[in-house]
Amino acid sequence: MDIADWRRKIDEIDRKLVELLNQRAQAAQEIGRLKRNTKMPIYEPDRERAVFDNVRQVSQGPLPERDLTQIYERIMDVMRKIQKEEIVPQAKSRTAADTELDSGRLRQTFETSYDYRDARIRERRTDSAGD
Repeated sequence: MDIADWRRKIDEIDRKLVELLNQRAQAAQEIGRLKRNTKMPIYEPDRERAVFDNVRQVSQGPLPERDLTQIYERIMDVMRKIQKEEIVPQAKSRTAADTELDSGRLRQTFETSYDYRDARIRERRTDSAGD
């Protein structure tokens, strides 16, 4: 396959991811309604830990565990926000600054992840250069 074929494949995968993320968001909305009716807290650290453990367990790579966890941390942030909107309706109003801040957080998450790995590779090269 050439680069155009790979890009078409990525586009197809992205369409599926968006569909699945929207299904997950719908489930989060329903959970938010149930939490509102039963006065449960939005943030449940034990449940989030279980989600992280589950995705790490089923992952077969090549995505590193650390990166997978960072992606799911962001997904969980968004799902918590969706639940909050079900519990506190005025939370639905978002400003452009909120959206920009969230985009910056996501970009920072991935840039930090990249920089961290890059630094470790350089460190290993430096360490082995003296051997």
